[in-house]
Amino acid sequence: MNLFDDATQEKTFAESPLAYRMRPKTLDEFVGQEHIVGKGKLLRRAIEADRLTSVIFYGPPGTGKTTLAHIIANRTQAFFQQCNAINSSVAELRQLIKEAKERRTFHSKRTILFVDEIHHFNKSQQDSLLPDIESGNIIFIGATTQNPYFYIIPTILSRSQIFQFYPLRENDLKKIALNALKDTDRGFGKLKVNITDDALNHLIESSSGDSRRVLNGLELAVLTTPPDSEGVINIDLSVAEESIQKRAVVYDSSDDSHYDTISAFIKSMRGSDPDAALFWLAKMLYAGEDPRFIARRILICASEDVGNADPHALLIANAALNAVEFVGMPEAQIPLAQAVAYIACAPKSNTAITSISKAMADIEAGVSTVVPRHLRDASYAGAKKLGHQVDYKYPHDYEGHYVNQRYMLHSAKYYEPSDEGYEKKMKERLENWRKRKT
Repeated sequence: MNLFDDATQEKTFAESPLAYRMRPKTLDEFVGQEHIVGKGKLLRRAIEADRLTSVIFYGPPGTGKTTLAHIIANRTQAFFQQCNAINSSVAELRQLIKEAKERRTFHSKRTILFVDEIHHFNKSQQDSLLPDIESGNIIFIGATTQNPYFYIIPTILSRSQIFQFYPLRENDLKKIALNALKDTDRGFGKLKVNITDDALNHLIESSSGDSRRVLNGLELAVLTTPPDSEGVINIDLSVAEESIQKRAVVYDSSDDSHYDTISAFIKSMRGSDPDAALFWLAKMLYAGEDPRFIARRILICASEDVGNADPHALLIANAALNAVEFVGMPEAQIPLAQAVAYIACAPKSNTAITSISKAMADIEAGVSTVVPRHLRDASYAGAKKLGHQVDYKYPHDYEGHYVNQRYMLHSAKYYEPSDEGYEKKMKERLENWRKRKT
């Protein structure tokens, strides 16, 4: 019976998806996330010493969260229990916690409870975990693709260390793919597979940092491509495109195409062409560009090229950046597109950058940076004796909430509002104030 079970398990494993078979079993096999599991890093030391405390793993799919939990399970002397928040109930949690208490009481054995997709637990489900996390009855590991500060209750957050996982880098994904091609036990090492650089790069670039997508695409390519007369399975770009169902776009984050595309994107928004701006946005998203990088460029453009001509542009750009973090792809492309269209159609002004550039130039030229005495801090004892805030005029005490007084020792005009949009009103107001200066 045991031999039959072993044979069945071996067959089942051999028929499992490549991504499952290639899951690392040790920290040395684990690829990526060096910032938390690199040599000498806190989490790695805790795992190796079997001294793990409650943690939350947060990051995109396919970046190693569940894999690392299984590596911990292989190393720890504690009992490892796993559940998925999608299909777990409060009753099931209570039963797991009851067993953990019995294990601790009668066998002096700790329990690590790994909850995958923890963001699917509602407040009452999360509350049911709290007493046992706090008492140390369980060592809690939660994994989530969503920002834990939005989805996990503060009392669990305060008792857990949060480790953020990032999309895997291209070098990491390449290493994972090549390992799968070489591994004779779990991968395709027993087959003769020849994959072109273009094909491998396409699988990697289309994966958005997700190792599972790379391995799934590679597996489909190998299993559906007939070998040639010499028994070699040749995977070229066309096979890779078909396997991952995504056409290759000429776009490499390290070459001219990357910089040319982002340049065209910014210039299209600055030039008030929403159609072109949305086209370049689509190209970058399709090619797998980091949406956070795109959102940051939109935010800069909102200030540099729109500025106070339409102050709402910066708010919308910032909201898009937050949406990227909160929602994630692919849905985040919608608020990104909204922000791009708004900024492209907004009135334009570059006074934000020209004004700060003038001020920076004066600082670099050695203009005095001494703060006038009447503007200095007077919140501490003895400040008045030093003359701080003596003769300071509080603007709200005057008509129109404005009073003429000096706010720097030298005379200069850095901010010159344009006649565009809302900035035209600001210009009229500022000119009126400047006329009242002596």
